[in-house]
Amino acid sequence: MVDPTSELAEDVTEETAPRCAVCREPIVNEPGHRVVTRIEDGAVSTTHFCGPACREGRSD
Repeated sequence: MVDPTSELAEDVTEETAPRCAVCREPIVNEPGHRVVTRIEDGAVSTTHFCGPACREGRSD
């Protein structure tokens, strides 16, 4: 998995890109993508969304 704090346009292929939690599309060079980060049981959990529409369509 790609470091979620990195620029997603740098050295990211469809195989290594994070996938949208809603539509499952790889997030490659998507300037509008969203990442929700949480701490769960002492571990970092990140959820990626390809854009606002997918983020708004998911209830967290």
